Amino acid sequence: MQSPRCGAKTRAGAPCQAPATRGGARCRMHGGAKGSGAPKGNRNALRHGVYTSEAIEWRRQINRLLRKSRALNAEI
Repeated sequence: MQSPRCGAKTRAGAPCQAPATRGGARCRMHGGAKGSGAPKGNRNALRHGVYTSEAIEWRRQINRLLRKSRALNAEI
C-alpha cells in the first residue's frame, strides 16, 4: 500500500511524486510547514514604521515646505 502522493506540479510540469505529509495534501517541499511564510495581516510594514500612513503624510508635508522655501529663495 502506497502513501498518498503530493500531486503538486513540478517545474517540468509533471505531478510531484513525493509522499504527502501526515494530515496534509502536499509534501514537505510544496506544502510548507506550520508557521512558515509571511505573518497574517500586514505586520511586516510596522517593523520600522517607514510606510505607515502617518509617516507618508509627514514626508509629504516636509516636501511641500521644502518646495515653498526653495520657491521663496528663488524669488529673493
